[in-house]
Amino acid sequence: MLNFYHSDTETPTHQTFELPGARPHYTPDRPGQVKHIALDLDLDIPQQRYRGTCRIRLSPMRNGITHLTLDAVSLHIESVTVGAIAQAFDYTGEQLHITLSTPTQVGTSLELAIAYHSENPQRGLYFVTPTKHQPDKPIQVWTQGEDEDSRYWFPCFDYPGQLATSEIRVRVPKPYQALSNGELVEALEDGEFKIFHWVQRQVHPSYLMTLAVGDFDEIRDEWRGIPVTYHVEKGRKDDARRTMGKTPAMIEFFSDRFGYAYPYPKYAQVCITDFTFGGMENTSCTLLTDRCLLDERAALDNRSSESLVAHELAHQWFGDLLVINHWAHAWVKEGMATYSEVLWTDHEYGAEEAAYYRLGEMRSYLSEDKLRYSRPMVTHVYREPIELYDCHIYEKGACVYHMIRTELGDELFWQAIHHFVNQFAHQTVETLDLVRTIEASTGRNLRFLFDQYVFRGGHPDYKVAYSWDAESHLAKVTVTQTQAKAGDKGTQSGLFDLKVPIGFGFVNGDAVTVKPLTIRLYEQEQTLYFPLEAKPDFISFDVGNHYTKTVKLEYPLPELKAQLAHDPDPIARIYAAQAIAQKGNLEAVAALEMALTRDRFWGVRAEVAEQLAEVKLDQAIAALHKGLADPHPRVRRAVVEALGSVKTRHSYDTLAALVEQGDASYYVEAAAARSLGQVGACRLPEIPDEAETLQRLEEVLQTRAGWNDVVRSGALSGVSQFKTSTAALEIILRYTEPAVPYMLRLGAVRALGAISTGQRKPDVARILERLDAIAREPQFRTQMTAIAALGLMSDPGAISVLQSIADHMEDDGRVRRRAEEAIKKVQKAIGKDAAVQKLQQELEELKKSNQDLKSRLEALEAKAKS
Repeated sequence: MLNFYHSDTETPTHQTFELPGARPHYTPDRPGQVKHIALDLDLDIPQQRYRGTCRIRLSPMRNGITHLTLDAVSLHIESVTVGAIAQAFDYTGEQLHITLSTPTQVGTSLELAIAYHSENPQRGLYFVTPTKHQPDKPIQVWTQGEDEDSRYWFPCFDYPGQLATSEIRVRVPKPYQALSNGELVEALEDGEFKIFHWVQRQVHPSYLMTLAVGDFDEIRDEWRGIPVTYHVEKGRKDDARRTMGKTPAMIEFFSDRFGYAYPYPKYAQVCITDFTFGGMENTSCTLLTDRCLLDERAALDNRSSESLVAHELAHQWFGDLLVINHWAHAWVKEGMATYSEVLWTDHEYGAEEAAYYRLGEMRSYLSEDKLRYSRPMVTHVYREPIELYDCHIYEKGACVYHMIRTELGDELFWQAIHHFVNQFAHQTVETLDLVRTIEASTGRNLRFLFDQYVFRGGHPDYKVAYSWDAESHLAKVTVTQTQAKAGDKGTQSGLFDLKVPIGFGFVNGDAVTVKPLTIRLYEQEQTLYFPLEAKPDFISFDVGNHYTKTVKLEYPLPELKAQLAHDPDPIARIYAAQAIAQKGNLEAVAALEMALTRDRFWGVRAEVAEQLAEVKLDQAIAALHKGLADPHPRVRRAVVEALGSVKTRHSYDTLAALVEQGDASYYVEAAAARSLGQVGACRLPEIPDEAETLQRLEEVLQTRAGWNDVVRSGALSGVSQFKTSTAALEIILRYTEPAVPYMLRLGAVRALGAISTGQRKPDVARILERLDAIAREPQFRTQMTAIAALGLMSDPGAISVLQSIADHMEDDGRVRRRAEEAIKKVQKAIGKDAAVQKLQQELEELKKSNQDLKSRLEALEAKAKS
């Protein structure tokens, strides 16, 4: 499962993971082993209701059991029978308590038949139909089981430790198709209806059972004779092929990588509307959000959809073939699925692309650790399992798998993975199974790594200083773990004990040699001396950058320049660029400019663009503009985003021209509109007035509809920069109306939160009223966007709205948790000194004057040295 929701408006509000109400959760005692689940459903799509019979075949594990408890939420239970005999039952609305007329006997299976119906379900099974404001929305029905939502659409033992075969027989109106797990064994005509019968012959947990109904276009592919199909809304076949067409190649790749051929009789991917996740890896039948479908222009610089396809496919092994036995160990599957995005990137696009992708994953985790909370990756303490589905199990999980690979080396790593998959195929696993498999198959004990990164929270924050003693030919390297408590070596010190390679780089013409020496780093501060024959040209800390960490380099500028120019590792070059930018002088600008125009990898060029904007010199800004001609759209996007922080007339004119002329990339255009708003709102004398900028942005809103409304959402973000403008607020409010295209409307909702901080009290009240109404709408993504917007406000009224959301127990656990975290953000914003906000505009003038003076000084100094 991939959660597509990441707030782009995070502000530091670090807190503990365990919120009030969190408690330990463990797998319940099992009365028996579920052998088979059979659902027989009759969907009434116009009335948004259905009737069903759920048959569960159970093999008892103990004699004399007379009571069974099943999970079943908001269902109408009509009867329970075993064979032809009715069973007494009591239904609480959340659990179905059955009193068996005959006590269980080990060795004698029993089959429960539960007749039930559901009307207007809110979770588990979703009816999607056109509305007054969205008349073009397709008619669909789909389900979502993970984490514990299968209980909302059929009675079951709803936890991952129960594995069973399953089947779904469903009656739907023509012309709709129904897709589910396993094989289609029968499709029958029934007047104006059609009955589809799907059978899943390999065991899997209840949360992976699925149903998707719609009038889909189907694209058929295959892998080694196994059907591979893509199902999308009518008219989107080209987008489907563009987005999912690499699936057969991915199946081949992962079958080889995991040492186990794809294990199911088909692989279907179904793109659905209003999905609550990015994707869901239901056994042999993955559901994907239809927002992932790419048009030709979006495919230019969007690989997230390809990564989504890879992620959900990898789950067919890690998650479906190997099933976690408890939610606490979800990282085992989610971490590998996320790491599989890196593996596929490496296979398809090369090592530098993969390294940069992995850096992005690490940064996602580091951001969550810094801004939200730090926690052990394995924990049984939470309120709802869905709270565990965060960057700690996805992105940090991927990083842990990569560190395991680093420790073992490629040969032993894949040897261990092959053993793990083959030993536990069609079984449940937990973290210790992985640890023990590594030991058994490779002889390596990696418990030290798991203890530090998995069973406790955090990561090392390294500060690395270097100097050269020419007389003694010694390289002095001082490494400090800044996250640790000085002088404390106890178990709570936060120290990490790792063996990290430090490389010394030597440049000889076009030849670059990096000589690594592996050093154990285990103290708060260690000073190391390395005798070398010659002074190194650069130093590479953690050669290859394989460990999850932060690092701050304190090297002399010549060594940093050499590293930026010559280190083979793109991540090391990025870290060097960050350190060079901190020097802040013309020599630093020249080094960054050279990297921006010459580095072979676009990821480094994009990062350099960001760093140039941090150097407050006119020469740095002039260098930055050169990146606008870069052939890679991701570099141009980075340059345009960086220009948003450069409040000059030249930047304004550059951005205005780009907004008017457009770009091949949706994302570059969106960034240009957003940055134009940032510069246009700064109120400096040289910048055109508010009306001119708003007019430019309104033109974008009126003329630039496109894929997922990326460009127009960027324009709304630009409008939101005019914090005190009533005219800007009116524009944004207009686009929050229900009839506005969905993704554009979400962009307007986000913009409401951003603009709220400078508005007058009456207008803040209008914003609150609008966000309150939007937050009550049923779509998950709408609720989460409204919460993010409310979290940007600094008005007590936002707390009241957020608290009402947090108190609504029927909502998705992610919604309630984000609402509680947003309350903390608002409280913090209210507590800030109001004078800081008033001084902001005055500082803009002062910064500009200071930059002019500093630039002239640097030019004079450079002239004096020449």
